Amino acid sequence: MKRVLTALLLIPAIVVVNFSAPRFLVWAVLIAVSLLALRELFSLIERLGFRPYRIAAYGAGTLLIAAPGAPETALIIGFSLILLALSFQRSEPLSGAFGAASSTLFCVVYVCGPFLLARRLHELSPYWLFFVLLINWTGDSAAFYAGRAFGKHKLARRISPHKTWEGTFASMLVAAPAGAGYLMYFKPDPPVLLVCLLLAAMVNIAAQLGDLAESVLKREAEVKDSGRLLPGHGGMLDRVDGMLFSLPACYFLLRLFG
Repeated sequence: MKRVLTALLLIPAIVVVNFSAPRFLVWAVLIAVSLLALRELFSLIERLGFRPYRIAAYGAGTLLIAAPGAPETALIIGFSLILLALSFQRSEPLSGAFGAASSTLFCVVYVCGPFLLARRLHELSPYWLFFVLLINWTGDSAAFYAGRAFGKHKLARRISPHKTWEGTFASMLVAAPAGAGYLMYFKPDPPVLLVCLLLAAMVNIAAQLGDLAESVLKREAEVKDSGRLLPGHGGMLDRVDGMLFSLPACYFLLRLFG
């Protein structure tokens, strides 16, 4: 019940912000969500023995998402050089300092990079950003409820013992038609139906891979959820894990197919 109530509160707010809010507010929401997820990721990484530079990462992540027109490659290279400079100032052995620098860079790219692409999808059309959100929501819900009701065959027992093949197929069977139908009936000038279905299916696959990727981190850190921010859903990172793969997938597929 908590899961449903949280969704009922959040989804209308997200819809209003995505389609009606001024651009600066959309950017602010994307930055806020990414930094909350980044904070939870730091906790997981620290349980693995690394000590990332939190303040530097928050600043770099904000800049990466908010800097309009700035080449992200240049930003990441510049940030990497700053991390190296910080590493040389650490009193611990250099091996530990490089671990801190590399884990910081990983966290920023893993969480904030996809939210940069979320901003770009929204600039292309708010309908594209909502398309990714819709596939994540419907796919997650289908996998959760179908897995509980019918799940018998484990998908990846060592990574996430509760995920099943039945939930995986249910996610695809629900999310792909939902995403394609949304594009066909709501987006102005949508692609043809077959392209909509293929795009929705590939974005759904990416979302499920993103979910598994976060499960690996949680498994290694020996925690069930990344946080407790969202009742029934866990932490913010738990809620956006699929988006960290599906946002890049959607963006680059749109670039690939023009």
